[in-house]
Amino acid sequence: MPAHKIHATVTPRGSMEVLSRREVRKLSEVGSGSTYELFRQCALAILNTGVRVDDARSILEAYADFEVFIHQLDRGVCLELRNAPAHAFVDGHMISSVREMLFSALRDIVYTESELHNNRADLSTSSGITDYVFHLLRNARALTPGVEPRMVVCWGGHSVNDQEYKYSKRVGHELGLRYFDICTGCGPGVMKGPMKGATIAHAKQRVLDARYLGLTEPGIIAAEAPNPIVNELVILPDIEKRLEAFIRVGHGIIIFPGGVGTAEEFLYLLGILLHPDNAELPFPLILTGPRSAADYLHQLHDFVGATLGNAAQTRYEIIIEDPARVARHMKKGLIEVERFRRERNDAFHFNWLLRIDEDFQHPFDPTHENMAALALRRDTPPHLLAANLRRAFSGIVAGNVKEHGIRRIEQYGPYELHGDPQIMEPLDALLQAFVDQQRMKLPNGTAYTPCYRVVS
Repeated sequence: MPAHKIHATVTPRGSMEVLSRREVRKLSEVGSGSTYELFRQCALAILNTGVRVDDARSILEAYADFEVFIHQLDRGVCLELRNAPAHAFVDGHMISSVREMLFSALRDIVYTESELHNNRADLSTSSGITDYVFHLLRNARALTPGVEPRMVVCWGGHSVNDQEYKYSKRVGHELGLRYFDICTGCGPGVMKGPMKGATIAHAKQRVLDARYLGLTEPGIIAAEAPNPIVNELVILPDIEKRLEAFIRVGHGIIIFPGGVGTAEEFLYLLGILLHPDNAELPFPLILTGPRSAADYLHQLHDFVGATLGNAAQTRYEIIIEDPARVARHMKKGLIEVERFRRERNDAFHFNWLLRIDEDFQHPFDPTHENMAALALRRDTPPHLLAANLRRAFSGIVAGNVKEHGIRRIEQYGPYELHGDPQIMEPLDALLQAFVDQQRMKLPNGTAYTPCYRVVS
């Protein structure tokens, strides 16, 4: 990829304008600590916003000499960028959305490190983890008290075909016409489509305060740089905190076609909704896509029925090729969410009443031992089986695209997944369907070789 570069100094706008000297000192220390490389990679990804490159390694190689330095000013901080991507600038000035997201990354990474190092976060309990997620979102100003439920989370693949992308835009347009805000993983594909559709609808409805919230984490931001529509970016420390943030801040979720990562998110949410304590809690969940994706949606539905049972299938609605119906169904669901929360005096901006077990909160390390030890048995309670199936999909994602996972596969061979035939056969069939439908895509069009082996 061509790498036109520029040197520049930028100051904050939108966040971090008012800082104490102690806060400035902490930010300045980032430049010399172990956090520097993490921030550098996130900053480089953000500076490549809008560039259609799936391979994070190619970006890092093209800008291997990129550097970012944090300098203290009397009124705050500034960033000195050397050998930065020139396409992040117009006539020598950084594009406003890029600048906002750049300082959002600095804010989140420094705050996360500060909370952990000062032992203010209790990550040993479920409630402590939820409190930690709350503080991360509050520090990022992502919580807006007093606003009626209207934040719709959209999940789906970052590398989908043109039909599926255009369909997600049409759904986003219908959501925007009904004044809904949009939250996604902030990358390309289905993470961009609903936001893009909603921007036009919000313009039609003269909505001036629309929110396009993007939630990501350091392990994937380089491969899924934020799309330029995002006007609020939050970087959570790991995938589990990110997933919890989605369902705590979102009022309803729409799932579009995707691959293994989308299936992981779906199983994560289903496992939580299947917990007995959440049986009466309204949480609108819709699976949707164009007519060409009907097979994908029905395969996912059949897999849920075969592994988690009919009760799990009742927790969501499938709508094919009908964006207006999707939006109307979501609107009806959010009315019920508002009623439920008013009756129980629960906040609109953060779903405190939702029960999330620690099985869904602690990061899963997909070693070969941990993958082989997953309890994929029929006698496991459905919400715990969903948690383990979600971990299996998480490991496959790591083996496909994450550097540490790829290295493990190269060293030890494919993961082995063990379990009852009633679980393993539908799992194998679903994964094979993903391969057949080319939903197991790798950077640069590399032919897919499974990083797993199903053993029943």
